Amino acid sequence: MSEKNFFQAKQSLNIKGKLFDLSTPKVMGILNITPDSFYNKSRTATIDEALRKTEQFLTEGASFIDIGGYSSRPGAKDISTDEELQRLVPVVESISKTFPEAIMSIDTFRAKVAAETILAGAHIVNDIASGDMDDEMLETVAKLQVPYIFMHMQGTPQTMQQAPVYNNVLLDVVDYFSKKVEQIRSLKIHDVILDPGFGFGKTIAHNYELLQKMEDFQLFGLPILVGFSRKGMIYKPLEITAAEALNGTSVLNTIALQKGAKILRVHDVKEAVECVKLVGLLNG
Repeated sequence: MSEKNFFQAKQSLNIKGKLFDLSTPKVMGILNITPDSFYNKSRTATIDEALRKTEQFLTEGASFIDIGGYSSRPGAKDISTDEELQRLVPVVESISKTFPEAIMSIDTFRAKVAAETILAGAHIVNDIASGDMDDEMLETVAKLQVPYIFMHMQGTPQTMQQAPVYNNVLLDVVDYFSKKVEQIRSLKIHDVILDPGFGFGKTIAHNYELLQKMEDFQLFGLPILVGFSRKGMIYKPLEITAAEALNGTSVLNTIALQKGAKILRVHDVKEAVECVKLVGLLNG
C-alpha cells in the first residue's frame, strides 16, 4: 500500500459540530430492534424496552448506542427497507428525546435507512457492507457529513458463512480496505472508523489470524472498532453457548485493546468498560 492511501491518524470524531475524543478507547452498546438476532437477550421488542436498555448502557459507561433493525447473523432473514425503517425510526426519535446526550449509531447497509435515521436524531452510520450492498450509501454518507463505520464482510449475511475462502486473510482484508479507503477519501467523508468484521465471512481460524495481526490495520491511521461480543468464534471453540460467552468476550476485548482497538462493540457494557479501565492502567 502506498502512503497516499492512508488517512492522518485521528483521535477524535466530529459529531454534529462537537469533537468527540477517542484517545481513550470507548464502548458501544448493542441495541437490537429485531426478533432474530443471534443472542436472544439482545433483542428489543418495544420502545420502552429500548429506552430501559439505553439508560442501562449509559449508566454503565457506554459512549455510543448502536441500533440495528436488520439482523446480520449468518443466514438471517432479509427484510424490506420499509420494515427496517418502521423498526428503527420510532426508537431513534424516542431515545433522542429521552436521552439527548446519547450518541447513536445506526447499523444498516441501506442508504435510505441511513438518511432517515440520521434525520430522526442518530449521529453515526455503521455499515457492515462498506457501501457494497447499496450503491448510494457512500454518497449519502458524504452528503450527511456524519462519521462512518465501514466493515469488511465476504458475501452477505445470508451467504457469508458458506465456506469462506481467502488466499491470505490478512492481505485480502487489507487490500479491500486500501481500495475502500481511497474511494471514501475521494468523496470527502472525513470521520471514518475501520471494522475488520470479525465473524463476517470468516472461519474461526480466519478470525484469530486477523486478531493476532490486528496491529497491521493501524497502517490506515484510522480508529479501529471490534465486535467479538458473544460470537461463534468464542463459544464454538469453547463448546458453550452465546449466553455463556461473556468471559471469552472480555478476554478478546482485552487483547484487542492491547492491539490498538478504540471502540468495543458489545452486548455487555459494564464488563467492557472494566476492560478499558484495566488495560488503561497498563498503558499509564
